[in-house]
Amino acid sequence: MNTELCDNIDWVGYIDWGVRDFHGYRTERGSTYNAYLVRDDKTALIDTVKAQFVERLMSNVSELTDLSKVDYVVCNHAEPDHSGGLPSVMSVCRSAELVCDAKCQKALNMHYDTKDWKWKIVKDGDSISLGKRTLTFMETPMVHWPESMFTYIPEEKLLFSMDAFGQHYASSHRFDDEDTLDIIMHEAKTYYANIVMLFGGPIARVLDKASKMDIEIIAPSHGIIWRENIDVIMSAYQDWVTQKQARKVLVIYDTMWKSTEKMAKAILAGAMEQNIEARLIDVSNDHMTVIAAEILDAAVVAVGSPTLNKTLMPAMAAALTYLKGLGPARKKGFAFGSYGWSKGGARDVEGYLTDMKVEILREAIECQFVPTEEVLEECYEAGRMLAEKAMASE
Repeated sequence: MNTELCDNIDWVGYIDWGVRDFHGYRTERGSTYNAYLVRDDKTALIDTVKAQFVERLMSNVSELTDLSKVDYVVCNHAEPDHSGGLPSVMSVCRSAELVCDAKCQKALNMHYDTKDWKWKIVKDGDSISLGKRTLTFMETPMVHWPESMFTYIPEEKLLFSMDAFGQHYASSHRFDDEDTLDIIMHEAKTYYANIVMLFGGPIARVLDKASKMDIEIIAPSHGIIWRENIDVIMSAYQDWVTQKQARKVLVIYDTMWKSTEKMAKAILAGAMEQNIEARLIDVSNDHMTVIAAEILDAAVVAVGSPTLNKTLMPAMAAALTYLKGLGPARKKGFAFGSYGWSKGGARDVEGYLTDMKVEILREAIECQFVPTEEVLEECYEAGRMLAEKAMASE
């Protein structure tokens, strides 16, 4: 496996083939925890790994240099999937200084026993010389924690981008030109939607700063390292941060006795009359991770639930709660659903959509028990309306 980014700059992280859940994010293709070793007159370790994998990290470093020769350990982000190995690393690299910004120091102090650590606190624009190479730091608050930062080596045009541009993707390859770009981009989009969609504003500001930098390699904290397709991932991020809309209709539903499913399929059929992308999503079968990625660039959405105990179905409540936290923007749509002896499901779905600032296009479509032909025709026409709205989107 090729782990060399540049001469004397190597990947020393861990490939987590088996992880399938990342605080609710379904990681079907695993993940990596990327750490990097820069050897010069002085040696710097850029980030660590989850605590349970730190022995492998230190073994990787030891194959390249003696751990006692590490001068700096840079922490770009205090979240434990990257900082969890710090206590073990700092206990072995006793002469090393922990390099981070002031907010990160505060966070690390709350996570770990840091009383014996040596600190070097940096701020935006500060640099450290390693000899022939320089580490320059760029604070990136809320991308996606308050203490986040990038580290840049101008001599190599190399950006260590922390969680930005990453993917939860385990692979035997380390670089984008060694793997399948379609898969990498799919995982990058899924990662963006599920991890950082909420922070589009801060990310847009960071992209503006990064666009002024000379970058030939982007080395994120998860997944594949970018060196051949930087323009592709940068362009995609520009679309994602603005939630650029595709001509795309989503019909998301849950069902009890197939009545709401019949309504959903009628809405989808109406939408499919037009030459647009349309997808039917059953929240009981499609994971929230998938739904978040699909809604990122969807122009319009119809969301349906039958009524259970005067409210919406539990799986739908979970999915909408998850989406509400991620903050998808610039969406239009409506609610629908069946009910028995009391209403409530469609009404509460509409409440979620309103809280998510979805523009409500029409009143909720409801039916008692089994939808009649008239109700299904109404659903069909509503689907056609969604498609027209999607075709007019930008």
